[in-house]
Amino acid sequence: MPNPTTSGPVAPSGLNHIVLNVRDLAETHRFWTEMLGFQQVGEFRPRGAAGPQRKMQFYSADHDGKLNHHDVAFMEVPGLPAPAADGTLLSAIGHIAIALPDRAAWLKQLAFLQASGVKFERRVEHGMTHSLYIRDPNGYTVELLYELPRAVWEGDIQAALNHYVALPTEGPEALADNVDAVPVFAAAG
Repeated sequence: MPNPTTSGPVAPSGLNHIVLNVRDLAETHRFWTEMLGFQQVGEFRPRGAAGPQRKMQFYSADHDGKLNHHDVAFMEVPGLPAPAADGTLLSAIGHIAIALPDRAAWLKQLAFLQASGVKFERRVEHGMTHSLYIRDPNGYTVELLYELPRAVWEGDIQAALNHYVALPTEGPEALADNVDAVPVFAAAG
């Protein structure tokens, strides 16, 4: 059997899934299904001494009417510390970004979350996305976004990455989305 050439890493096709440790699976399930719209696709129960010892649940987003084996999974870790009073969580995970299919779906999701009493931490117009940041019950920051057209940001990704416009997080202003003044990032020269 020939050896593959090892001139460098193979570019991945995308992020397949993420597994997060949580304190309470039931509370996490309610938030990720009732607030974020994910669907539970399976579960893993402890198998005794020969197998994994922690409960896990697996969830998928809607992929054009089809479900993945999982996009996100949660492993229950009893005794996991709760977030601090200010919401901060000591974790190596900065945030989890979830893409909505388009602007209309994103705006509908924001309205639903606001009506459901979910606190908006940040609303931001980035150069590539328009985003809302919230916290799940475990303290993980979740970014809900829709991507702007590629033509907006691909000319100067660096400038688009550094574009940041903070927006209101409460009231009707938190549901407004300005697409009339979206900058287009073009390469210098």
